[in-house]
Amino acid sequence: MRPVSNLTEDSEKIRQALEQAEALAASYRASARIQGMRVDGLAHEAAHLRHHLGAWQQTVSWRVTAPLRAVRHLMNGRLPTGQKIPAVYARLREVYQDEGLRGVTQRVQARLPGADFSRVVSRYASKGRASSSPAAATSVTPDVQDRGVQAELLTPEQRQKNLETFYTQPLSAERLRDLTPRILIIAELSLRQCAKYRVWQKEEQLQALGWSVEVVDWREAEQAMAALQVCTEVIFYRVPAFESVENLLKEARRLGLSPWWEVDDLIFSAEQYQENGNLQTLDSAERKQVLFGVRLFRKCLLSCDRAIASTRVLAQAMLDAGIPEAVVIENALDQQTIDIAQALAERGVPAHDTTREIRIVYGSGTKTHDADFRIAANGILAAMQADPRLTLHIIGDLTVPESFQEVEDRVHVFAGRDYAAYMGLLVQADITIAPLEATIFNDAKSNIKFLEAAVLKIPSVCSPRDAFLQVMRDGENGLLAEQDAQWRDAILRLASDPALRVRIGQRAYDDVLARYSPAQVAEQQVLPVFGRPVEKSRSGAGLRVLCVNVYFSPRSFGGATFVAEEMVRRLQQIPDVSVTVFTSRPELNHRGSASIRYAVGGTDVLGVRVPPDHDRVGGLDNERATSQFRTWLAAVRPDVVHFHATQGLGLGLLRACVEAGVPYVVTVHDAWWLCERQFMVKADGHYCFQEKINQKVCQMCVPEARHLAERAVMMRAAMESAAMLLSPSETHRQLFLANGISPERIRVNRNGFIRPARPRTPRRPGSPVRFGYVGGTEDIKGYSLVRRAFQALPEKNWELLVVDNKLNLGIRSVYTESWKVKGTVKTIPAYTQESMDPFFDGIDVLLFPSQWKESYGLTVREALARDVWVIATAPGGQSEEIVDGVNGTLIPIDGRAETLQKAVQAVLKTAERLTGYVNPFKSTLATFEGQTAELEQVLRDVVETRTASARCLAEGLSAISGDPAGS
Repeated sequence: MRPVSNLTEDSEKIRQALEQAEALAASYRASARIQGMRVDGLAHEAAHLRHHLGAWQQTVSWRVTAPLRAVRHLMNGRLPTGQKIPAVYARLREVYQDEGLRGVTQRVQARLPGADFSRVVSRYASKGRASSSPAAATSVTPDVQDRGVQAELLTPEQRQKNLETFYTQPLSAERLRDLTPRILIIAELSLRQCAKYRVWQKEEQLQALGWSVEVVDWREAEQAMAALQVCTEVIFYRVPAFESVENLLKEARRLGLSPWWEVDDLIFSAEQYQENGNLQTLDSAERKQVLFGVRLFRKCLLSCDRAIASTRVLAQAMLDAGIPEAVVIENALDQQTIDIAQALAERGVPAHDTTREIRIVYGSGTKTHDADFRIAANGILAAMQADPRLTLHIIGDLTVPESFQEVEDRVHVFAGRDYAAYMGLLVQADITIAPLEATIFNDAKSNIKFLEAAVLKIPSVCSPRDAFLQVMRDGENGLLAEQDAQWRDAILRLASDPALRVRIGQRAYDDVLARYSPAQVAEQQVLPVFGRPVEKSRSGAGLRVLCVNVYFSPRSFGGATFVAEEMVRRLQQIPDVSVTVFTSRPELNHRGSASIRYAVGGTDVLGVRVPPDHDRVGGLDNERATSQFRTWLAAVRPDVVHFHATQGLGLGLLRACVEAGVPYVVTVHDAWWLCERQFMVKADGHYCFQEKINQKVCQMCVPEARHLAERAVMMRAAMESAAMLLSPSETHRQLFLANGISPERIRVNRNGFIRPARPRTPRRPGSPVRFGYVGGTEDIKGYSLVRRAFQALPEKNWELLVVDNKLNLGIRSVYTESWKVKGTVKTIPAYTQESMDPFFDGIDVLLFPSQWKESYGLTVREALARDVWVIATAPGGQSEEIVDGVNGTLIPIDGRAETLQKAVQAVLKTAERLTGYVNPFKSTLATFEGQTAELEQVLRDVVETRTASARCLAEGLSAISGDPAGS
């Protein structure tokens, strides 16, 4: 019996688990409510815009200017649909490459009769050839992290090109070993029978071997693009090389994947396809459409590295087409088919008197089997004429030859139906048939019809095509027929001998189960190709950490991002620690809302799209980001997740961790967790000075935000479910304590910073006092106070450097040319790690007039470490390292420019004290080394505690249930 103390501890663990489940449920309920508000708001906005657009399009001016808009599109090289004409031409020429320019023109002309496009196409054909030269490509700057003047000088197009270049850098195939083994099948799913045998069957076989499998229809391009980011193998099944698919293939190669192309029909060879007599049964338009598809299938095949075929003849045709490697995985039985067959056997077949009726069943499926049926038609008809008991049952589309009119009362046609219903008809057969023309196209086909009949113990008569010959033995487990007489004789032989039908049906059943059962195919055919998934260790990493922050390199913006990046870099350097990142990404071509995997300094990063800033609810609870986070969580299998700034990414990420049983730590860089405005600043730009947050006060501050109550519930659940909260300063920690967070659940982990690489360059005596401001144009950082204070200064012996920190995002936001001052004001780009020391060498005083209690104040520490005097507001984390009058000047958070002006003037009056000034307290400043060591220990403790708790809980539950093994 377990000691009472242990049982008490187990009960406490169960209680905590129940509380966490209740908090999670409350969070989900709040999420549902605010998403409902969001949907209502978006629907109202959409209706409003539709009304205005509809009214606009009904105006006379809109209708009159329609031709002008079309002309403008054409003059800009675009069709009225918005597509670029050179791109359309290039695509048409690529598809119809053997028809040349005239063929392209004729195709376009056929689609758009009544217009002469020959000159337009010719013009853009020559333009397309000229621009295809490598020399004509636009050069791009490889360093997209440039935060200096170059970033400001780049055009929006160049900036976008730089981003595209960075995010789409090829990744080594070696990186795939760090992901959970996962196979993605991008497939044609609209053909139910094909999908059953080549997609869902393959999924079942791979899962039996231990693989995680995801299936996506190839038309869902964004979903497929996102799924590519987390797979380690990809199969394209029966997919044509449309532009969206080519983008997927390109992405697969960028990610280091070696794609497979799979098919179960010879649909990639126009020459061999046209040998198929069934093609002639289609009308002209349908025939052209089919042959058009052949080109695209062939192109997709040859764009892959390897191929999977359902038959050996098909595999050889793939090799002949030029694919380097082709393997055979046959169509087989799956669990659904076996279950249906067993259920039909248990239920019993509806009896019919075989002395009066012998049923021949043919599963046609589609109308492309007319030619196949015709090769057996005379023999079948002859048999039916010889034995009046024979009836013909056709399931699916088929044009029955006119010769069958004399037995038409014994011919029954049933519409196509779902698989279970099809098998329900098939089981009533006495004989099944599978006629196929003697062509390479049909030799490449699989023996599905034989398998379906065999699993129901029904004898079959089949054409001697290659796949049938691999399993059938004439007269033993089936009958083979080629000529009319052979078809007639085989059918009459089975019709006349009930015992033979039973014997052949049973033998076929035994042979098929022995070779084509799910287990046999998985072990004998799928295993040699894909093996079993092996989750390889990450260079012996003992601690796997997933870092989450809304921004990450190359979009390095804000103090939280800087700290997050530095922690990732330093944790990654610890021998037994492995780190991955989840963040946002910018708009990128051909991706829509899909995620993207890239690498920064050896670290794998997944970037996702986030809603615009004005979508508050979307940024609070981002369903799409949560879904993509779940896939990343499963792909990288972290031991612990470290959240930094998650606004935009949403709180769903934290709920996903709870659901997955992965502990998480949150660094609360700001007050977003408590305040809708993030920095506890009111609409007028002034600090609200709340300690214990009052939702009624907040609602008055943000009256349009109807979701504040639900937001508070979700935030509380997120923080309570965290294994630990980290605050960069004690001041910031106190804010959370005042709002109900237990002292033991939040601790200080002070941010480090980049220390000076060299001693400070001494200030020249008598030179103007040099001030620096790096907070951006936001009032919360004191920008307007700085501007008003310096415009009011009567002194002129000063210089002010204003950093435009948005240049890093390719946006200019600071325009100091309009300032009216007596001194000198300059705008400069944000400093980089390399330019930090020169920047601080160039100033004597840092201005940090933040209008809220900062959680930390990274720039303040950088300045104090470099013997730069700091004028900062207090209280707040920004002031914790400043001793007023010793290494800086503290001013109140009062929103008054006069307060800052007086502090500046006091410094100007004692300017000479800045010459040779040294901060006496800089040795007490935090370091990145110390921050990293503390963070590492917290993360390890959290993982160890979670592991121990899970073990105790399992033992407690096993004790309660009386299971000594803990199973």
